[in-house]
Amino acid sequence: MALDDASLSIIQLLLRDFAAMTHSAPNVLERFLRYVQFDTQSDETSAAAPSTAKQLKLAEALTDELHQLGIGNAVIGQGGIVYAHIPASPGCEHLPAVGFIAHMDTSPDASGCQVKPQIIRFDGTDVLLNQTEGICFPVERFPEIKKYIGEDVIFTDGTTLLGADDKSGIAAIMDMAAKITADPTIAHAKLCIAFTPDEEIGRGTDNFDLERFGADWAVTIDGGEVGTLESENFNAGSAVVDFQGVGVHPGSSKGKMVNALRMAAAFIDALPADMAPETTEGREGFLHPNQLEGTVTHAKLHLLIRDHDRALYEEKKVLLERIAEDIQSRFPNGTVTLSVKDSYENMKPYIDRVPAVMEHVRAAYRAAGLEPIEEPIRGGTDGARLSVMGLPCPNVFTGGLNYHGIYECLPVKSLELAANVAFELAVQSGKK
Repeated sequence: MALDDASLSIIQLLLRDFAAMTHSAPNVLERFLRYVQFDTQSDETSAAAPSTAKQLKLAEALTDELHQLGIGNAVIGQGGIVYAHIPASPGCEHLPAVGFIAHMDTSPDASGCQVKPQIIRFDGTDVLLNQTEGICFPVERFPEIKKYIGEDVIFTDGTTLLGADDKSGIAAIMDMAAKITADPTIAHAKLCIAFTPDEEIGRGTDNFDLERFGADWAVTIDGGEVGTLESENFNAGSAVVDFQGVGVHPGSSKGKMVNALRMAAAFIDALPADMAPETTEGREGFLHPNQLEGTVTHAKLHLLIRDHDRALYEEKKVLLERIAEDIQSRFPNGTVTLSVKDSYENMKPYIDRVPAVMEHVRAAYRAAGLEPIEEPIRGGTDGARLSVMGLPCPNVFTGGLNYHGIYECLPVKSLELAANVAFELAVQSGKK
C-alpha cells in the first residue's frame, strides 16, 4: 500500500519539531515522534554506564523538558538514570508514592539511527514501507496488525526499528507529567519518575537508587499491545559455552584435528527442539542459542535460558550441564567449558505480596475505559529486578508491536490509551 493523501510524510513529521511548539503543549504523539529521533541503541559489549554515551543526549533532553514543566528537581543520576518527582498535593502527603518508569535505550538487534516514522491509515493490506528499497510490511507474517484496520499506525521506513520500545512509555509518562503539572486542582500522591538506560541489555537497574526514586510502588510502561497488563515474567539467565579445539592442516588432520565449530554445532543440535523460542508460547520456557563465533580451534556459543517456573528454569541449567558433558565425551581431545549467569527473577511472587498494587493498576485501566488483559511477559523488564529489590513494579502496555526490528509499529490510538492509563494512575493515587 503506497502512502496516500491522508498519510503524514516524513517531512511533515519533522515539521512537528517539539522546540517550535510555542503556542500549545505537545500531545503524546508529538512527544513520541520527537523522542525517536534520538539514537539511543545500547551496547552489551561496553562496560560503561550507560553503555553508550548517546543515551545521555536523550537523558539531557528529558531533564530539560521536565524543568520546563516546572519539575525543577529533575536530575541525571549515576549511570545516566533520570530522576524526578512531582510533590504530593496538599492533604495527600500521607498517601503511597507512585512511580513511573520507562527506558531510554533501544535494542542492539536493529539500528535506531535516523529513524523515519510514517503514519499510515492501515487498510488491512501489505504496507509499502520503502518504495526505493522495495520493503513491505507483510500482513500475513504479522497477523496481529489486522486488529487495527482503519486506524492510524506509525511504521518505520523499513531500514531501522521504530523505538516504541520504550520511547512510547517515555512519551506516556511525560504526557502524564505535563497534564498533572498544568492542573493544580488534580489531587495526587507524590509521583516519582525515572528513565533508565540499558534495559535492553539487562543493566537498566544496575545503578537504580530506590531511596532517591522515592516511590512505594511503581509501574514500568514497557509492555506490548493495548490493554495488556503484566505481573509475571521469565526467570532469566544466560550461558556461554567455550569450545577449545585442536588445529591441524586439513590435508593431514585425520585423527588429530578437533573442530571447535563442529563441537558447537553438536551442542546446538542436542538442544531439545520443543525448548526453542520458535516452538514455545505462553508460560513455556526455552533455551535459545543467539550468538556463535569462532574458528576451528576456538568457538564460543551464547544462549538465553528462560522459564516462568523457577524449578523448570533450574532444570534447564542442569540440562545444559549434561549436554556439555556429552559433547566433552564425544570430543575427548577438545575442551568444553560451560558458564551460567542468572539475570533476573520472575517478579510475580514479589508483586503478589502486595495485592493492592495490582488493584490500583486495574482501577486505572478501567478508568481509562479498558479492561486489563493480564498475561505473562515472555521476556523481562526493569520492573522484574526492581520488584525483587523491594519495589513492586508491574508492567503497563505501550501499544507497540514487533519490537526490536524493522517491522516495529505503533497504533496511534494505543499510544494515546497508554498515556491515559498513566494519567489515571496519577489521579487514582490521590484517592483516599
